[in-house]
Amino acid sequence: MLSYQHAYHAGNAADLHKHALLATVMDYLTRKDKPLTYIETHAGRGLYHLDSPEAARTGEAQAGILRAEAEGWLASTHPLLAALAETRARHGASAYPGSPLIAGHFLRPGDRAFLAELHPAEHAALTRIAGFATIRHEDGLQMAQAICPPSPRRGLLLIDPSFEIKTDYAELPRQIAHLTRKWNVGIIALWYPILTDLRHLPMTETLRSAHPGALISEIRFPPARPGHSMIGSGMFVSNPPWGLTDEAARIEKIFQTQA
Repeated sequence: MLSYQHAYHAGNAADLHKHALLATVMDYLTRKDKPLTYIETHAGRGLYHLDSPEAARTGEAQAGILRAEAEGWLASTHPLLAALAETRARHGASAYPGSPLIAGHFLRPGDRAFLAELHPAEHAALTRIAGFATIRHEDGLQMAQAICPPSPRRGLLLIDPSFEIKTDYAELPRQIAHLTRKWNVGIIALWYPILTDLRHLPMTETLRSAHPGALISEIRFPPARPGHSMIGSGMFVSNPPWGLTDEAARIEKIFQTQA
């Protein structure tokens, strides 16, 4: 299924959660003068505009990045704000970076990036703005399995599916188990939605049991509109780097306070 388009949801509360953690990991990895590999399985178009018709139709950024900026949820030195500032400087005040551009903000000469996107229009848009990466029009998990372990071996794999396919919940723990066996030093991150029926619970229990040292961070928030089933956001991170657990706890506390 290829119906999902993130332009309707860019900058929402789930993006804030996911992107704050992603930027924290990338900032940590690039502090050392050692090359790294960044891999993303469901990259999307990489760049969004919060004044677009799609974003205006849902208004979800108002409860995410726009509220975070207005209320000072992120410190001025937060790495996500640095990536956001660079994106706005290049693409305009309404621009919002997807995860490929957030990662790209931190990548240096000598680092490598691989991005996959199956949706034809999203893939075409991605190729126009992510020249720093090798971009594949193919199944992202198949790409990741073929690449891992990558060279350089330091790095991060972000798995960020739309979960349009219900079998993803059962399949992803198997995929991640295989990837962590092949790439035991890699940081593997999975974003997942929390829906009203809590269908993610068997998946996260399997991941927690198989990866006892992993970070699982979850936030809850009100539905974006009446009848909307997403009520939260989750991130699983294997081999979480130093500082990520503290950042996850800080973001979680903000949303607990706002509940």
